[in-house]
Amino acid sequence: MAKKLLFSVTKDDFEMQTFSVGGPGGGGKDTSNNGVRLIHKASGAKGEGREHRNLTQNRRSAFMKLVQSKKFLDWHKIECARLMGKPKVETEEEIMERVEKAINQAFFDGNILVEYV
Repeated sequence: MAKKLLFSVTKDDFEMQTFSVGGPGGGGKDTSNNGVRLIHKASGAKGEGREHRNLTQNRRSAFMKLVQSKKFLDWHKIECARLMGKPKVETEEEIMERVEKAINQAFFDGNILVEYV
């Protein structure tokens, strides 16, 4: 089966913030805005790059951290499933049912004490 592109993520999908990193290192590191924070708008995932002295390397570092974050990977999985027409991993009803079971189990385990006055 041939692979097909489901969607692509472009720079418009991110908010980029720059900041001064400070600390030792010289080369104007603490006086210029070399630090980069990337925020993926759809998932809310964040990545920061502050290890390098130049903006380009820090942007690359921030992007790699962002796309490897659990929040982004979860969003990616859900978005792929949605676009491929597959059902969600867990529906709201299933979540509520799982929570209800956990609460009931806690009652039976003696973790929750109910006192009637």
